[in-house]
Amino acid sequence: MRHRDFDGEGAEAERASFGGAAQVDLNLLRTFLAVYRTGSFTAAARLLGLSQPTVTTQIRTLERQLDRELFQRLARGVAPSAHADELAARIVEPLDALATVTGPGSSADAHPAEPVHLAGPAELLTQRVMPALAPLVDKGVRLRITPGLTEPLLEELRAGRYDLMLATYRPRGRALASLALMDEEFVLVSAPSWAERVGGPARIAADGPAALHGVPLVAYAEDVPIVRRYWRHVFGRRLVCNPAVTMPDLNAVKAAVAGGTGFSVLPRYLCAAELASGALVLLHDPDDPPINTGFLVQRPGSSGNPHVALVRDHLLETARAW
Repeated sequence: MRHRDFDGEGAEAERASFGGAAQVDLNLLRTFLAVYRTGSFTAAARLLGLSQPTVTTQIRTLERQLDRELFQRLARGVAPSAHADELAARIVEPLDALATVTGPGSSADAHPAEPVHLAGPAELLTQRVMPALAPLVDKGVRLRITPGLTEPLLEELRAGRYDLMLATYRPRGRALASLALMDEEFVLVSAPSWAERVGGPARIAADGPAALHGVPLVAYAEDVPIVRRYWRHVFGRRLVCNPAVTMPDLNAVKAAVAGGTGFSVLPRYLCAAELASGALVLLHDPDDPPINTGFLVQRPGSSGNPHVALVRDHLLETARAW
């Protein structure tokens, strides 16, 4: 990579274009970047281990030094100005690189790495992630796992509560780095007894969802988002039946269906063992089943904990076989 010569005319132009930014205290720039990435003084304060008034004071000091307004204060959080976008683009790479050298865990004599805080859907954590991370735990990696729904977990990730999380959709905006982790396929299933009563996959292939009339629906939630999506994608029509049983836990839905309660739509990875053993029956096998991509998301900023990168890279590698 070619670097600028900051002793020549280029340096003078840099300083002139941004009110002397080259002379700014690095701590102010670190605080600025935390606010820029999190979109909130409060979240940046948590991330940096500072009080909110300290963060507010540092940003005001930086704005005075640069003679630029960097953030527009909103009812909730802040919005970066065009000047903030420009400054962030200039400092993000060097500050992140510096953090890897000077941050916690950079020294060979440093204390043992802090636990890695990881969050995501309970079913994916249970079925895929925890078994995959067992070798890292054996090597001394410590984990703190939190199950939950994607939207609230993303807000907590932005606030610095987690290092990594598994999201059921790609987060919007530039503040969070996300990589596609896996594709989950959704399947229509029931216990063998119900499959026999409705005429099996052949009947559903011939008559469509009408074959399931009278069979109780077991769902994750009252608005049955997973089943509704399957009906639209596969059958090209709106789901009209109401759930007989709802439980906000796909493992519990699976157990109910395998026990003979009715039918449901589940991620294939979650019920692969039951399909293989015959405890569940695949009621339909469309050429184009519904697919949802899960993402691995990392919190804003560069972590000084080397185990965060270790867990991230291990999951990305392992997920190729999921």
